[in-house]
Amino acid sequence: MMDKYFLFAALLAGAVSTSAAAADRFAAVEIKAQHVSGSIHMLEGAGGNIGVSIGEDGTLIVDDQYAPLAEKIIAALEELGGDRPKLILNTHYHGDHTGSNPEMGTTGTIIAHDNVRVRLLAEEEFPRSGLPLVTFDDDLNLHFNDETIEVMHLPAGHTDGDSVVWFKESNVIHMGDHFFKNRFPYIDIGSGGDVDGFVSNVEAVLARVPEDIKIIPGHGSLSNRADLASTIAVVKATAAAIRDALDKGTDSAEIVADLNESYPTWGSGFITAERWVQIVQADTSR
Repeated sequence: MMDKYFLFAALLAGAVSTSAAAADRFAAVEIKAQHVSGSIHMLEGAGGNIGVSIGEDGTLIVDDQYAPLAEKIIAALEELGGDRPKLILNTHYHGDHTGSNPEMGTTGTIIAHDNVRVRLLAEEEFPRSGLPLVTFDDDLNLHFNDETIEVMHLPAGHTDGDSVVWFKESNVIHMGDHFFKNRFPYIDIGSGGDVDGFVSNVEAVLARVPEDIKIIPGHGSLSNRADLASTIAVVKATAAAIRDALDKGTDSAEIVADLNESYPTWGSGFITAERWVQIVQADTSR
């Protein structure tokens, strides 16, 4: 009986410790704001970058990072002269972009591609308040704070439910996770992602946007069109090189070593050179 008590106590202590560790992970995170252009700002914290529009119609945000950061994000919006978001746009369903949905959705309307809602519904016990109330299957136009906002679905790229958000009057586009600045990208093969689709999607965006557009990446610092073009050129070239090496029977460790030598900083983020090789290999072997 005593052994069972101690086992229960140990399990409880472990659960409490895990919860505390999760809270501590975000305790020191600071939400930093940067003006981009016109009414548009970018917020950086932990997770994906947040796009913000503040004006007469209220506050609109693009993505909302992790759940424990919701109150910090709202405080940062208030410091910019905004309030709780009236509209929340999700570029895709991953938790570092939708984690604060349940809090934001209590007072605002969440908008996303159809597949974002489908995948969030599949998340165990995901709060109803965090689900998109408005979904679309292709493109969507919004008119908010004197901006024409074009939300463009990018099929089979990072996931199967990605969108980019283009603020036309301010000449700013939020790329979501179709842009990891100067880093190897995460392509979620299990959620409908596709390496060639990812490249094609970004090239299609580059063909449409003006040279002087300002770009909010999913991860990384505020960027421009040249940054996006150079990043996708490396993604395209390394994916082709990895495939060619695999076709020749080159050992994966050798491919990783070559990538680290040729692109020493590109694997320093979320996706290491090893993981990038694994992603391309998984994509190729489907």
